[in-house]
Amino acid sequence: MEMNYDERTLRQLEEELNVTIVPGTEVMTDVGSHHFVKSSAASGRVLVPQPSDDPHDPLNWKPFWKFSCLACATAVSFVQGMGPLSLAPMIPELIEAFDSNLADVLQFTGVAILVLGFSNFIWVPLSTTFGRRPVYLASTLLCFVSAIWRAEAKTYGSFMGASILNGLAAGPAETIMPNVIADTMFLHERGAYNTLYFAFYFGSLMVGPIIAGPMAQYAGWRNFWWLNVAMIGATFVAVAVGFPETKWHRAHPDDVLAVTAPSVPSSDERIAEQRIEHPELDKFDPELEKNVTPAEGVQELAHAQTAERDPWLHKGSPSKQQFKLFQPNKHPLRGILLDLWIPIKLFAFPIVEFASFIVSWSASCFLTLNLTQSQNFAAPPYEFSPTTIGFFNFAILVGGLIGLVTAGPLSDWISMKLTKKNRGIREPEMRLLTMIPYVIIMIIGNFVVAYGYEKKFDWKVIVIVGYAAAGIQVAALPAIASTYAVDSYKPVSGSIFVSITVNKNLWGYGFSKFVTPWIEEVGYVPPIMTNMSLTTLWCLSGIIFWFAGKRFRVWSKNSTVHRM
Repeated sequence: MEMNYDERTLRQLEEELNVTIVPGTEVMTDVGSHHFVKSSAASGRVLVPQPSDDPHDPLNWKPFWKFSCLACATAVSFVQGMGPLSLAPMIPELIEAFDSNLADVLQFTGVAILVLGFSNFIWVPLSTTFGRRPVYLASTLLCFVSAIWRAEAKTYGSFMGASILNGLAAGPAETIMPNVIADTMFLHERGAYNTLYFAFYFGSLMVGPIIAGPMAQYAGWRNFWWLNVAMIGATFVAVAVGFPETKWHRAHPDDVLAVTAPSVPSSDERIAEQRIEHPELDKFDPELEKNVTPAEGVQELAHAQTAERDPWLHKGSPSKQQFKLFQPNKHPLRGILLDLWIPIKLFAFPIVEFASFIVSWSASCFLTLNLTQSQNFAAPPYEFSPTTIGFFNFAILVGGLIGLVTAGPLSDWISMKLTKKNRGIREPEMRLLTMIPYVIIMIIGNFVVAYGYEKKFDWKVIVIVGYAAAGIQVAALPAIASTYAVDSYKPVSGSIFVSITVNKNLWGYGFSKFVTPWIEEVGYVPPIMTNMSLTTLWCLSGIIFWFAGKRFRVWSKNSTVHRM
């Protein structure tokens, strides 16, 4: 409920609309005497959340500054995510360099994934307490150090230490950009931008092997990490210059009313009182409002234009304070401790669990390809080089781009159509229909990869169909499910992604540890099809949320997470 209606306004809207408004439910149209700031006079689209009239409010920023922030956040997600899962094509070189074996070398990836998930118990509290900007700067600097360490590592233990530091430092790649999107973009725009985030984050995991394979073969695997050093350093500079702080505190109306409660009842109060006394009156009677004189100092919103309500919409810019290293906080320790507890608490919320499982197993479908491509394609009958195996990831990347350009806009379009059909009331569950085509694509892709590996299909079938399908679904399903959770519990969006990434990375670590011996024992089909079946199961549970999601939100409507 990002409109943050005070209790009085909420009751009036429910009465006029004859609908229960709980967190996640948003009114996307004017109702009676309640008029809201809109995106433009032509569109008439109500903006959720409602921006303040402050020029420094990130929701009011000019397109340039919003684009700058999102470009920097996307760059951070890309360069921080590129390292941990880039090892697949260079596995033979790493086995030789550290005199090791396949299972042990795969742990460079597995351990980094595990640490990466839990690192967000550090990064997200810091971003909530001190801001997104210092977290991006600090984590990017640590990634810079870890890339140098990887390039210089001479022993297995040293490279493992660099992998652990890389996992610890790269946590913000998975959690902070969704916060930045929620800070700067309105509800009707988030589906597309969250898909952009997932496409570029998972895209980095696809591009990493594409680059790593040829570099390992022709320039040496260490030079791949020196390339990372250069990319991370450039991103650090970009964030320092082009990413002002986006965290913005929005006071809850009940808190404001507690300080500035009017001594004279407003026109809305008196209208509500008269309707209670005279139930024979219609829900909305223009003549009734004409006969009510507004209290002194109370603005008549019915005649206010968007430009008068918010003169800085699309014209604002960051302040000098928003470019400082961190934002002041009166109670930093309390904020950090609270953010450590909230992700654990969110595991009790069905919608967060639903999003966590879908993101986890959808990502695992992609991780399977990353962990098995060298194992399959470097062996007979294929015997491809690291360069060729790396280039196979282009198919995943193309699939990710298809997911990017389809899932977000489709999700927003379906939600908008259903909102209009629902008299301007948007429910988060409206996004869930968008999952259907991508679940089908995910199933097809896993079948092709599992049986293609096992039966040694022509590589073109495996790569063009199976790998591309994996890219499409991994850009789409996590974006849709996580956006649904954020729409339902926006005040704790960062903590939601901590819960999601811990769940995802725990499963990813376990899968990376056991997939190789499992495949050696029973072949490719059982592990890959088991993972596909679990992904399908969690996606099918979306049927439950389509019908009962609002009931789940009613259960948690009084939770303190909605006032954070």
